[in-house]
Amino acid sequence: MKKVVLFDLDGTLTDSSEGILKSIRYMLTKMILPIPDEETLHSFIGPPLRETLHHLYELTDQEARQAEGFYREYFAEHGIQQLSVYDGVAEMLGNLSKEYTLAVATSKPEVFARQIIEGIGLTKYFAGVFGADLIGERSKKVDVITYALAQLKDSAAVMIGDRKFDILGAKANQLRSIGVLYGFGHYEELAEAQPEKIVKTVEELPAAVREVLRM
Repeated sequence: MKKVVLFDLDGTLTDSSEGILKSIRYMLTKMILPIPDEETLHSFIGPPLRETLHHLYELTDQEARQAEGFYREYFAEHGIQQLSVYDGVAEMLGNLSKEYTLAVATSKPEVFARQIIEGIGLTKYFAGVFGADLIGERSKKVDVITYALAQLKDSAAVMIGDRKFDILGAKANQLRSIGVLYGFGHYEELAEAQPEKIVKTVEELPAAVREVLRM
């Protein structure tokens, strides 16, 4: 029975910052909310959108749902195409797919995640693409990972991601984890979350996965 390797999407497989940030600016403009500095804008990438809106703007649940609707309005038409695959990802997935069952576990709505994976030509590598629902009941990474594992019949192995949410979500599900530094997180954030390993490049991932699974 193959073991499972779960991948985050944004910041791990794709550089989706252009589409996400443009969607956020559109959303904030429609909500007549101030657009923050670049560092704060980047903090939207990773955690559930409503969670960040509550934290930064103290929106009510109704206001956050309205804002989320504006975000999806832009993203569905434009933002979903404004991304690129990190160099070496297809080769890395091809390498690992020979030994492991690969799947995506993302806080992005599953309907968008599936479209993205298909659009960038990576569908053949994955046994499943699992993401958030559209009503907000499954939005945190820990819940998405739980959901993904429930759908996959093989034994769990490791979660790979660029933000602390990936690492902490893995720990809550008794998974090992690998943090990547080429995405949207930074070393201090990942180190504090304590993954089993942190890598700098896509090319390091196959060896890192095998090393972590030998621990």
